[in-house]
Amino acid sequence: MKYEGWPEPGELVVGKVDEIEDFGVFVDLEEYQDKRGLVHISEVASGWIKNVRDHVREGQTVVAKVLDVDESSQQIDLSIKDVNDHQRSDKIQEWKNEQKADKWLSIAFGEELSDEQFRAIASELIHEFGSLYDGFEQAAIHGTEALESVDLDEEEIDAIVETARENVSVPYVTVTGYVHLTSPNADGVDDVQEALKAAEGNGEVPDEADLEVTYVGAPEYRIRVQAPNYKTAEDELEASAERAVEAIESVGGEGEYHRERQLEEEQ
Repeated sequence: MKYEGWPEPGELVVGKVDEIEDFGVFVDLEEYQDKRGLVHISEVASGWIKNVRDHVREGQTVVAKVLDVDESSQQIDLSIKDVNDHQRSDKIQEWKNEQKADKWLSIAFGEELSDEQFRAIASELIHEFGSLYDGFEQAAIHGTEALESVDLDEEEIDAIVETARENVSVPYVTVTGYVHLTSPNADGVDDVQEALKAAEGNGEVPDEADLEVTYVGAPEYRIRVQAPNYKTAEDELEASAERAVEAIESVGGEGEYHRERQLEEEQ
């Protein structure tokens, strides 16, 4: 989707070199509808430039910084030299992500979606999340809850969430902790098993988190949580350990949570 309106001074934009002249380069802006900017020869590259074509070619995709916008004269002044490698890489990735999100939106609603509806839905997501891609990413991670404050109907939200979860690759982090669980009772093995079931959540773990409890060596058990961010992962890890400790203590046993693996004294 191309934005209507004008870019702001200081903004980084993606464009395609359309025309090269001795005095500079004309660039068609990929993100803005019917907008074209000029990179003066002095803003193409640092140092003295003998031939502009030594630095850019027609059809090349570039990242430029907006220097000035004059709507009355339909003029946008750009600079290529003011964009460093890190900014260029980040902006290109952002642009590619938005192109992906454009396709996802078309997939979510099919060919029957009019241009007007497309822009209305996209505008809602951009207004709420800052970009169309970020909207889909949050929908993939948090489901319908992420879109509660967005002015879309239930069917539209469901379509976005379903498409997001089928297409968005969500970055995950993994955290690990350990619990020691012991029970003095005759059926202590069963007590520990119930505590481990409690650690696994009994349906209380949110959809965006993946929790696994494994045996390390009695009385130690490992809890591994994978989630979209560290806060969620840490919260779920602590909650899991707390459930296990409460369960074992409720039957007279002992439980202890720690982040590092602990070896028994006799080892």
